[in-house]
Amino acid sequence: MTSSAIELIDELAGSGRSALRGVGRRLPQIVIGLALLLTALGGVALAGAALDDHAIDAHRVVTTADVLDGSSFERTLVRFLLPTGQMVVPERGVFYPNALAAGDTITIEYDAAKPELVRVAGRSVLDGLAPMGAGLLGVWVVLGPLVLWLRRRRAHDPA
Repeated sequence: MTSSAIELIDELAGSGRSALRGVGRRLPQIVIGLALLLTALGGVALAGAALDDHAIDAHRVVTTADVLDGSSFERTLVRFLLPTGQMVVPERGVFYPNALAAGDTITIEYDAAKPELVRVAGRSVLDGLAPMGAGLLGVWVVLGPLVLWLRRRRAHDPA
């Protein structure tokens, strides 16, 4: 290796160490930022669910639907018939799907103006508060003490 290549590698390594020291000093703020971001995303998800519920309540139609195979953790697929005879399988699935299995026939509520907005009858955003609250509590239970530990460690570091 030539001496200029070695000098370049040494310079890049020095820059990398300097950048990592800067990140290390800011790590408590980065972790707090991550916790706040996750909390905000949880709040936005609940607000979106509340808006969807409001839309369904504004033009609510109640019918039965079949729970389909191909459901996953992210969505539960259902199929139902509109009064016009059109079969609908909402791409996003049904809202608040806990305890549903393929082959079940369930009662659903949907927005007559936008049949893609479907929820299990009798369920609402309130059903999502406990799981979301537990998830966000878990975020703060883990990241809160981590931030305190990082701050203490930084205060005792002679860097």
